[in-house]
Amino acid sequence: MPTLNEQEVIRRKSLDTLLEMGINPYPSPMYPVNCNSAEIKEKFPNDNSLFQDVCIAGRIMSRRIMGAASFAELQDATGRIQLYIKRDEIAPGEDKSLYNTVFKKLTDIGDIIGVKGYVFTTQMGEITIHVKEFVMLSKSLTPLPIVKEKDDKVFDAFSNPDQRYRQRYIDLIVNPDVRETFVKRTKLVNSMRNFLNEHGYLEVETPILQPLYGGAAARPFKTHHNTLDQTLYLRIADELYLKRLIVGGFDGVYEFSKDFRNEGMDRFHNPEFTQMELYVAYKDYEWMMNLVEEMVERIALDVHGSTEVKVGENIISFKRPWKRYTMYEAIEHFTGIDISQMDEHQLVEVAKSVGVEVDASMGKGKLIDEIFGETGEKKLIQPTFITDYPIEMSPLAKKHRSKPGLVERFEAVCNCKEICNAFSELNDPIDQRERFEAQLELGKRGDEESMVLDEDFLNALEVGMPPTSGLGIGIDRLSMLMTDSPSIQDVIFFPQMRQL
Repeated sequence: MPTLNEQEVIRRKSLDTLLEMGINPYPSPMYPVNCNSAEIKEKFPNDNSLFQDVCIAGRIMSRRIMGAASFAELQDATGRIQLYIKRDEIAPGEDKSLYNTVFKKLTDIGDIIGVKGYVFTTQMGEITIHVKEFVMLSKSLTPLPIVKEKDDKVFDAFSNPDQRYRQRYIDLIVNPDVRETFVKRTKLVNSMRNFLNEHGYLEVETPILQPLYGGAAARPFKTHHNTLDQTLYLRIADELYLKRLIVGGFDGVYEFSKDFRNEGMDRFHNPEFTQMELYVAYKDYEWMMNLVEEMVERIALDVHGSTEVKVGENIISFKRPWKRYTMYEAIEHFTGIDISQMDEHQLVEVAKSVGVEVDASMGKGKLIDEIFGETGEKKLIQPTFITDYPIEMSPLAKKHRSKPGLVERFEAVCNCKEICNAFSELNDPIDQRERFEAQLELGKRGDEESMVLDEDFLNALEVGMPPTSGLGIGIDRLSMLMTDSPSIQDVIFFPQMRQL
């Protein structure tokens, strides 16, 4: 057991005293709650005959001991409400120990209690529960950080990011806005799922452990399966399995998935992240752009009741239609340089001139991607589609129907970051094999994010895949936008952290 501080020692002594008094500080989990704090505050002002027999439970967040009577603030999952506790009412007769000893001396901020009583309004206008009975439901042995406020200023807030991410349970208790962030994230996911279901697409599940990783340019996590005695990888994307389902005859499938990439960590990247991938037969990337606009506009309305969302100092409008640039147009728009006819050597020089660090592993596609990331992506605040990527950047996308050397692909960029990626999917098995082989050559040059060749997926394409449009949309990135969160760690309950 770790060394205890003074407050933790005192709380354990209180625990021992409760046990000596015959009070179980961790009783049966069943407690007959019949209302919550938000419901009381919403309905009681309009009808004060309501809530005359309430049973509510939650955590004590403050106490004001005043002799024979006291006030406390109780926090449940919906908010906070004041309690009024009078000694002679919760401990009738001669035995005053329940109030004098248990509530006044053995109850602490952070304890979870249950109370029964009736609701009234104090002379100060505060909606309050007049407690007739209380019971200890869980004794808190570790003190909470107490957030103090004075003159509209906050003191001693639990605001250190490292502490907040490591101890999310405390963060959720003492910072109510954090709870709201995750409620909005759930609303976002539900809105997206409802939208896709309304369009008739089937939600499916595909393997997380895969003998070959694919569907994205990324470095995987590797593990070993003892019974099969073979190496397996945590998936970096769902794409190749979902396309197999399109080959199998489904017209539209989607999956909310946990994916894993063994890469750097920063405020936009976590090694474990969530994305939604959608594949629809007989559609193309132009159709998918329209679907994305419609879906994200719907999400903004469902989460915020408006298509305009405040993100940092910007007001972002998700109302359709969104601005569109081709990749080459975007680079020329922001730099004045037309790179559309440049070879690899010329691209290296342009990359260097705009501040990109260049190394020998970077092929033409990687160079163009880095040039755009350095010069264009950082300037796109409002949602914008970047379309028609060079073929070298997109080994799984169909060649452009009218622009040689390009593919039918788009990314949506918002607040300077990509939030989704989509293709008219490549369904020519011969072309796909050649693209995979080109990726193998990049791997030989040292590109750790190059794709591997998947023979079974190629076999599926040889069986025949209809023209298909595919989409991957980052749930964490979109959640950052919809909750005005500056870091991906703020929208993941338990982000990956270095062990202390």
